[in-house]
Amino acid sequence: MKRTLLTLFPLLIMSGCDTGPDLAKICKESPNICNDFIEDTWCKTERRDKIFAKYALQQSGADKQKYNLLIAYEDYAACMEHASKIEHIKLKYKQRNRIDNFAKAKQRIEELSEETKNSEHPELLYYHWSRYLNNTALEKFLAMEGSAALETPASQFHLATYYIKRDPDKTLELLFHALELQKEGDVPNKEIFKAITTIFTDKEEYKQAYIWLKILKLHDPQDETISNDNLLQYSEGYQLDGPFLDQVAQATLEKIELGTFTAPKH
Repeated sequence: MKRTLLTLFPLLIMSGCDTGPDLAKICKESPNICNDFIEDTWCKTERRDKIFAKYALQQSGADKQKYNLLIAYEDYAACMEHASKIEHIKLKYKQRNRIDNFAKAKQRIEELSEETKNSEHPELLYYHWSRYLNNTALEKFLAMEGSAALETPASQFHLATYYIKRDPDKTLELLFHALELQKEGDVPNKEIFKAITTIFTDKEEYKQAYIWLKILKLHDPQDETISNDNLLQYSEGYQLDGPFLDQVAQATLEKIELGTFTAPKH
């Protein structure tokens, strides 16, 4: 069953955008932030996240917020690209508007990427390596390993994406440390759960793989990569004690959510 449930996790993971006041207040105070794209019934969540990210950048000007805005633009562009392929027989202008929005989002990404290409911020260094294969950025990012600058869940995950094909054991350590750095109230990155499951499956440690697969299901019941039937088939196929491992998974997720998780020995 190797790699039958999950594939290797993607390089890109969404970082949570900073939020500020409510959307209506932002748009009233700074209409330019809200009106740079034509409003559409599609991609409302992505447009909202983009607005919050742009507002946060306007308030601080910090590189962290530039990274968040890049990610928000990417998510909006991906959504608009999909939406633009939906053909309207009667309302053709909608499709044109969506194509327009997609093109504008790609332009914003290019502009902000150019603006940040010399940044020393770890998340932007990772961004320019993962998107543009900038090896200088990668070298600077890897040189920060072990420093306080990378002691965040996001940066530990980014390090893990580099080591995933090079050193699975080190990757596990980084992923577990990312979860150790979670604070109470933070939303865990579910791609961490997918990655841990994949590594344990590859190592043929099926009990551990099941636990982390169950954690994923508990954390995000809507995730389409796993269902309760999959879990049942997995436990039966490897003759696992599903009910007991379910309890372990529940307890582990609670620790992660409370910010008290500690890495297990493996």
